[in-house]
Amino acid sequence: MCSTALHFVNDNFRVMQIADIQEQYRTNPNTIRLMEAALDEAKPDLVILTGDQIKGYALDLIGGGREKVEAVIRNICRPMTDRGIAFTATFGNHDAECGISNSEQFEIYKSLPGFVWSEGPGQGDEGTFCLSVDDRVLIYLFDTHAKDGAGGFGTLHKNQVEWYRQTRDSYEGKCGAPLPSFVFQHIPTPEFFEVLERSGRFSYGSVRAYGNFKNQWYKLDPHNVGSIRDFMGESPATSKINSGEVEAFLEKGEVKVLLAGHNHNDSFMADYRGIKLGFTQGCSFSAYGPSLDRGVRYLDIKPDGSFESATLTYGGLLGELKELRWKYALYEMAPVSIEGTKTFFKEAGMVLGTIGAAVGGALLLSKRKK
Repeated sequence: MCSTALHFVNDNFRVMQIADIQEQYRTNPNTIRLMEAALDEAKPDLVILTGDQIKGYALDLIGGGREKVEAVIRNICRPMTDRGIAFTATFGNHDAECGISNSEQFEIYKSLPGFVWSEGPGQGDEGTFCLSVDDRVLIYLFDTHAKDGAGGFGTLHKNQVEWYRQTRDSYEGKCGAPLPSFVFQHIPTPEFFEVLERSGRFSYGSVRAYGNFKNQWYKLDPHNVGSIRDFMGESPATSKINSGEVEAFLEKGEVKVLLAGHNHNDSFMADYRGIKLGFTQGCSFSAYGPSLDRGVRYLDIKPDGSFESATLTYGGLLGELKELRWKYALYEMAPVSIEGTKTFFKEAGMVLGTIGAAVGGALLLSKRKK
């Protein structure tokens, strides 16, 4: 059951995606400033939080239990609740690390004014459900879980893919045709690599891939991006298992967009067999991110499924960040994954070893000459 009906206004429905808020008990005011400025600028009809709202590994959440987690959720949702803006949420790989299950967190969200949801497949998938806008456009949220069981990031389970098919077909039977659909989730699918350009290590804009694409390098395909403001600062961090989610979307071709978060330093949309696959950059100032390009994305959706998309950034909305610049500079330089950290130290060790060997050789040669 959806708690609030969603409607087109003058044949337009504006959705704002806010990704990777990743806040803790001591919420960073810059994260809230960005959210508030973006909401005031865009005035969306619906806000979608696509996972990792909670920085589950934050030290100030240890031992805090439900009380502290609820305080964080209320703090990060206050920009919407104060403005009376409808909002909804799914989960990422860090939310449940706070010690409170996603199911318990979902009950907290449901208690807040303006939160919308509907019944999904159940079985611990509270973050998986479908919202209808006047039975003309559908908005799907999927909980991609934390891990895939094969050493990669999370993915959809088979029951979720089947639930999607059943939901799609149910609306088709009710409305006479498949309804244009938009999908939001935390972790991207392996197909995201297929919209990129394979590149060399030293090619401008290249990033190193991990997982199934380990030690390969990729960059944005200039012929397959939607905006000059698109950027990719890290490789898509996907599951190692392909759930068949995107293939299911292609069966009837009604899915127009699949937008993910998870990769804080990525913001782009590119075509994959008629579906736009995209990232929205992180907005958190309590986690790593793309400096003043931390931001949000909004979509203007028409009843026929056509849409336009744009991003709003901290720099564009609020200008320079004056305090704690050193802290955010460290965030920009830090490796963004465990594999990246291992590679960083391995390569740093190799470089230092080479330098040490060169210096040692030079000293030895100098002594021999004497």
